[in-house]
Amino acid sequence: MIAQVRPHAIASWLLSARAQGEPYVLDVREPHELAVASVKADGFALITIPMGSIPARLSELDPTRPVACLCHHGMRSMQVASFLERNGFDVVVNIAGGIDAWSAEVDPSIARY
Repeated sequence: MIAQVRPHAIASWLLSARAQGEPYVLDVREPHELAVASVKADGFALITIPMGSIPARLSELDPTRPVACLCHHGMRSMQVASFLERNGFDVVVNIAGGIDAWSAEVDPSIARY
C-alpha cells in the first residue's frame, strides 16, 4: 500500500527519507499544468515527467532513491506511485491533495487551478 503524505508534512518526510537516499519529488502533471503552477525545489530534487510518459522514461528515475509523487489533486500521482512500486522502487509515497493542497498548506504563492 502506498503511503500518503500531506504537503504540510513533506518536509518531515524528506528529512526522514534521506536515511535511505537523496529524495526527489516526481511531478507527473502535463506541461500546460506546470506552466500554471509548480513547486519550488527546496531541499529536494524536482523531476517533471507527465504521467503518460512514465513507462517509456522509467530508466530516467532512480529506484533506489525515495520518491514522492505529485499531481494536481493526488489521483494521477497515486497511480504513478503504485506503478513505481510494482516496478521495484524501494520508497514511494503519494503527496495527498497534490499541488492544490501544497498551495493551501505550504506555499500560497503557488497558483490554484
